[in-house]
Amino acid sequence: MNGIVLIDKPCGKTSFDVVEEVRRAACVKKAGHTGTLDPLATGVLPVCLNEATKLVQFLIEDRKEYRATMLLGVETDTLDIEGRVVASREADVDRSGVEAVLKEFIGLQEQVPPRYSSVKHRGKPLHRWAREGTLIDPPFRMVEIYRMDLEEFNPPYITFSVFCSKGTYIRSLCRDIGKKLNAPACLHALVRTRSGAFAREKAVSLEGKSPEKKRELLESNLISMTDALSRLKPVFVSNETADRVRKGHQPVRADLGYPAASDFQEGQVVQLVASGNNLVAVGRILRDGAAGAMNSNNPALKILRVINH
Repeated sequence: MNGIVLIDKPCGKTSFDVVEEVRRAACVKKAGHTGTLDPLATGVLPVCLNEATKLVQFLIEDRKEYRATMLLGVETDTLDIEGRVVASREADVDRSGVEAVLKEFIGLQEQVPPRYSSVKHRGKPLHRWAREGTLIDPPFRMVEIYRMDLEEFNPPYITFSVFCSKGTYIRSLCRDIGKKLNAPACLHALVRTRSGAFAREKAVSLEGKSPEKKRELLESNLISMTDALSRLKPVFVSNETADRVRKGHQPVRADLGYPAASDFQEGQVVQLVASGNNLVAVGRILRDGAAGAMNSNNPALKILRVINH
């Protein structure tokens, strides 16, 4: 079973727990997710199976969408409601003030991850350092908020939607929004509604299902690797070339069929596809106008370089 399944992650389970449940239910050797969800969070968790685990490095870069509920007036050490309260103060806010502050966060910015997070320090996640009594000050990272909208205003609970870059911590966002509102704040609830092209509406729940039903759900909802990378334009190759590429061969002009588009640019990432819509590899275009270069008299001309197979 090679491909991607979208799991509707339940509250209380780690992303690792869900991956292991999927791996056992699908009877596969390898499985991996494309972006961690905290135990508190729910929503879409793409899980890659077997050969599709090679795609994690591409899918993990995808933008994410969330629906978050923030609790104003309380801050915890973990920046969510499951942590130890470190500050509390009644918040005096109005709807227009909250909407104005949310708009201030749209754009590229520095964000400090939570001390209780999977960010690594000296090869060990920060949450492990913290639980062992060593508090590490995480370095900031650059994140981008593309859109943020107030959904519900019911103080002390504020619900908002956010469309953001990978690596954005919504717990940190709640903390920072609270600071702008001059109030402690923490994350109360979080739902990931979209990860890249994958929407929660297409995700399946494994909760309460028998092993047989779980496997049936996974098989019937398996997304092919080419469909998962549909944003990457295809370059078609023969089955013979596909076999050689899988063994490490870097294809040249003579190996390639005509791409689906003639406007490839240097640095563009594409997918190599064989008959049956089977993904062979992911490659990077080496020169502008590569499609035109296909007509070159030099059959050994290098058009692209395989970066994953």
